[in-house]
Amino acid sequence: MIDLGISKMALIGAVALVVIGPERLPRVARTIGTLLGKAQRYVSDVKAEVNRSMELEELKKMRESVEGAARDVEQTIQTQASDFEKSWSEATNAALPAEPEPPAYKHPGKNWRLKQGATPNWYKARNGVRTKALSGAARVARFRPRRTS
Repeated sequence: MIDLGISKMALIGAVALVVIGPERLPRVARTIGTLLGKAQRYVSDVKAEVNRSMELEELKKMRESVEGAARDVEQTIQTQASDFEKSWSEATNAALPAEPEPPAYKHPGKNWRLKQGATPNWYKARNGVRTKALSGAARVARFRPRRTS
């Protein structure tokens, strides 16, 4: 690449000052700076696009390899599953002579319309849990202190 040192830059600046003149030199320098900036941005955009396309190609290759590996695993699982099912059916057919009759349905004899609590009544009775609702008057009568005369 071009090797630009401070001495070469000073020489280019002096020649530009003589050729262009001191009045137009700042405007020309600004224009050259903006053009160089645009060129640098364009080069960086092209580099980024090339890098993106390379990464995209790598990702496509990686995806294809992963899909191939997944297909291979799926095929091996299917073949092993079919072999297992075949050996299982052979083993169960040889071991079981005949299936017994299932027992006939017997109705449980419960009244399904009645709501049953989850806590058993013997537990409620042992721990003093109320199983029946009392009216206010019945509750007052039950807990009224007894007269001892």
